[in-house]
Amino acid sequence: MSKGKLPQQYLRIKEKHEKFFNAVEELGKVIKQEGPLDEKTAQLIQLAAAVTAHSEGAVHSHVRRALEIGVTPEAIHHAILLLTSTVGFPTVVAALSWAEDIINNEKM
Repeated sequence: MSKGKLPQQYLRIKEKHEKFFNAVEELGKVIKQEGPLDEKTAQLIQLAAAVTAHSEGAVHSHVRRALEIGVTPEAIHHAILLLTSTVGFPTVVAALSWAEDIINNEKM
């Protein structure tokens, strides 16, 4: 992940709690190696979980990571739209706006 693209608040907290962040990042790597899902599928699943948790920061993070590994903006939008009947229209619209924060930033 490109450090220049990460939010400053995230970087400050990571610096203050370096061991904790390293442990969480290592856990994420290990979990992804435990099963047959490819990286794109894993990121879209994590994005969906972030949407259902109403976590703007996590949506930003998983959209950023998905784009970095080649997931298209269209696939990101579709993954979020698929949640409409599960989490509701207002949550999906909010998540789409959070995704667009990152997608539009990447285009600049």
